[in-house]
Amino acid sequence: MTTEERRHSHVPPADRRTPVTTYRLQLSPDFDFADVERIVPYLSALGVTDVYFSPILQAAPGSNHGYDVVDHEKISADLGGIEGFRKVSRAIHDAGMYLIVDIVPNHMAVPTPLFHNRALWSVLRDGEESPYFNWFDIELSDAGDGLLMPVLGRRIGQEITDGTITIDDMRVPGFEDDGETKVVRYYDHVFPVRRGTENLPLPELLDAQYYRLAHWRVANEELNYRRFFDVDTLAAIRVEDPDVFRESHALLLQLQEEGYIDAFRIDHPDGLADPREYFRNLSDATGGAWTVAEKILEGDEQLPSDWPCAGTTGYDTLMRVQGLFTDPSGLPVLTQIYGELSGSVHSVGSVEVSAKRQIIDTSLYAEVDRLANILAKICHADVRLRDHTFRAIVEVVVELVVHMDRYRAYVVPGERPNPTDERVLRDAAERAARKLDEDRQDTLNTVVELLLGYEIGSAGRTHESARNEAIIRFQQVCGAVMAKGVEDTTFYRYTVLTSANEVGGGPHYFTTTPDDFHDFQNLLSLTWPTTMTCLSTHDTKRCEDVRARIAPIAQYADDWQEMLAKARDIVADERPADLDGQIENLLWQTLLGTWSEAGPIPAERLNEYLYKASREQKSWTTWTEQNEQAEQALLDYAQAILNSPAADLLADFHKRTSAAARAQILAQKAIQMTAVGVPDIYNGEEVTQTSLVDPDNRRPVDYEALSELLAKLDRDGLPSSPDLDTEKLWVTSRIARLRRSLPRISSAECGYEPLPVSTGRALAFARVLDDEPVVVTAAMRHLPESPGDYTIVLPDGSWRNVLTGSEISGGTQPLSDVLGRFPAAVLERVDD
Repeated sequence: MTTEERRHSHVPPADRRTPVTTYRLQLSPDFDFADVERIVPYLSALGVTDVYFSPILQAAPGSNHGYDVVDHEKISADLGGIEGFRKVSRAIHDAGMYLIVDIVPNHMAVPTPLFHNRALWSVLRDGEESPYFNWFDIELSDAGDGLLMPVLGRRIGQEITDGTITIDDMRVPGFEDDGETKVVRYYDHVFPVRRGTENLPLPELLDAQYYRLAHWRVANEELNYRRFFDVDTLAAIRVEDPDVFRESHALLLQLQEEGYIDAFRIDHPDGLADPREYFRNLSDATGGAWTVAEKILEGDEQLPSDWPCAGTTGYDTLMRVQGLFTDPSGLPVLTQIYGELSGSVHSVGSVEVSAKRQIIDTSLYAEVDRLANILAKICHADVRLRDHTFRAIVEVVVELVVHMDRYRAYVVPGERPNPTDERVLRDAAERAARKLDEDRQDTLNTVVELLLGYEIGSAGRTHESARNEAIIRFQQVCGAVMAKGVEDTTFYRYTVLTSANEVGGGPHYFTTTPDDFHDFQNLLSLTWPTTMTCLSTHDTKRCEDVRARIAPIAQYADDWQEMLAKARDIVADERPADLDGQIENLLWQTLLGTWSEAGPIPAERLNEYLYKASREQKSWTTWTEQNEQAEQALLDYAQAILNSPAADLLADFHKRTSAAARAQILAQKAIQMTAVGVPDIYNGEEVTQTSLVDPDNRRPVDYEALSELLAKLDRDGLPSSPDLDTEKLWVTSRIARLRRSLPRISSAECGYEPLPVSTGRALAFARVLDDEPVVVTAAMRHLPESPGDYTIVLPDGSWRNVLTGSEISGGTQPLSDVLGRFPAAVLERVDD
């Protein structure tokens, strides 16, 4: 395969690995390379073929996730360093498995102390003389204020007066050869001193630096570097620069060349200036290694076909699988409950737009203001566009951003936009136009033409650097506003059925019909056959099992309404008078979703989740303006529920819906693991979990217990009355082992074929190799209806159920005979 052919292919070349079944491990100082090495035999026994690591480069001090990289030249010492990595990689490969690593190309940490990021320290000390000067998405000059460092607890004048900012001498780690040098200290923060300014009085010295110390509240209004969303401690890097790409990827590419890494997952490519060019560069550098993009697709949005990668990390599949198990008949009742509790009559669309406006007015104001300034300067520099005022441009940009229906378009400066991207932006403009006064319409049209790269104003200016920058920054801002306004705000406000409020999905997309699912699978089979699929990740708002316990509410909506009325009446005296109804609705669903046979989750975990959910909602408390009294009242109310007879009602409802929850937990796993693509198992999800949003979903996994349980199953078989953990481990391991015996199931050669079932409450399909069905999956979507009344048409031949061991012939068969004891069946062909 030539380089050009590879750039247009979504399938790795023959000399590169295509994973079969992956297992995502969340590495941390508490679960390092040595710990992974100890569980390699378990992962192999489970049936895993490819182990999938979270980021392995050196992260900021105290990091428990690895996405805050500080040094691209080092493997994390906290995880075991380069030797520890090579050792665990050899163990994985010796066991017949392969290794996928997560790359973070978009940003680096702004750590405390700053010297842990040697590149950023060098830039802030030496400016243009730093070898890393072009690394960061910032502009430094003697005439400017310098890079904003919003770390002060009060305004800088007060801190100087009180002597909390000092000048010290120290030997800076990573720069020991320089000997003792002057540094600026502010409590735990340490900053470099620009050469030649060491002897200035403190105020003048601070004013002469390549950075500006500032009160933390200044960040949202004046920040002058591109961040990861609104996280001040993650600064974007210019990976579009060939030197930055080469140097920031050198170590990982070297380890791939040496055979220690086989494939890659790419974090947040939407934050990059040109995702397509990034994937082209990576494909060229890796020889077309299997690579997937953490890309959130909205609705029917498709991954850009000109990205040379294998597909997404699987949120598009997750949304559709989740929708299969949501009963549409209960949604009107659940919407009524939500309206009564919240007092809201707003549609999800209006809630989303309102949330985006709030984000632009607060945490992402600086990014939008920066974009508007670029556009205003473009207009002011062109006599034909000069009458478009800054205020008009700001209003237009805000409306365009809030009315984008997806994370971003992919307009490349210097290229004519493809029709899809142009339509996305023009549709957003049509929606924006309805919100703008008549005298702003011309400014709107001008901005849209500029953002599409078309010639407007004076001729011959389409390729000016400022216009190119505006095109790129608009798309980056759209993604940040979408993420913070939808995932991290709307999902905590519009709480009709929270199982739908998931990354890559949301309350626009509650349900999926079998026909919709089949259409999606056929499309994937033709376009992205080796994409990844998932049900849980480190970024999901709720793990797959929590969603599976919440989704049956839609099937039992009337019962839920009745139960909720009784339970709320029991704790009416404990309910805070000003309790937000949206968060209360989320609370009740969360209690049910995290209820297991052992009862509710520990109070500490529930409280931490409620803190985060409330602050993400941003209605009555936020991360920066915390209403501690109201937050505590919510926590007290939650405990009052659990300490009252209302808890008995929740337990009864959990028991009543347990069959439906079990059906979804097991059936969705069977569907995900046999559908088109490469299925990922997340960090302990081979048994049931009660995990909520991070950091809750990064809790330690007891792999010793899992290994013992799997060994017992392999030795003794499935017991007659297993618990759900045992059943899920059985289903996961049997399907993973089947996949390992049929590695072509994850290849482009494996087709997809819907199978007839006599009820819409079930789903069935076959995976096809060499024009012959080789694996069949059948699953119930909704219980408690008995599958005995329905039939399925199996392909000709003899079939063995890998979950039960029973054999059955092709043709029309009772669905109950095919399923047996499980709500899903996975059949392998056993013809001689």
